Amino acid sequence: MRCTIAGYSFELNVGDVERALSGVKPEPITGESVRIGNHFYPVKQAGAVITRQDRRDFSAAEVSRALRKLGFTCR
Repeated sequence: MRCTIAGYSFELNVGDVERALSGVKPEPITGESVRIGNHFYPVKQAGAVITRQDRRDFSAAEVSRALRKLGFTCR
């Protein structure tokens, strides 16, 4: 699925997202979160890992929207 985060286009799929976050320890959740595999990650952490961008460059809403379209649970 093609999506735009922080003005950059990304081609994301479920497998790529799961692979990118496998082995990444979830940080404490203080805001929005996303369930990937058996873990809940802060949306900004997941976005930073997936896009390799600084967290200040994108909003949690942009990442949540893209991950929801892929079928992940955001809360």
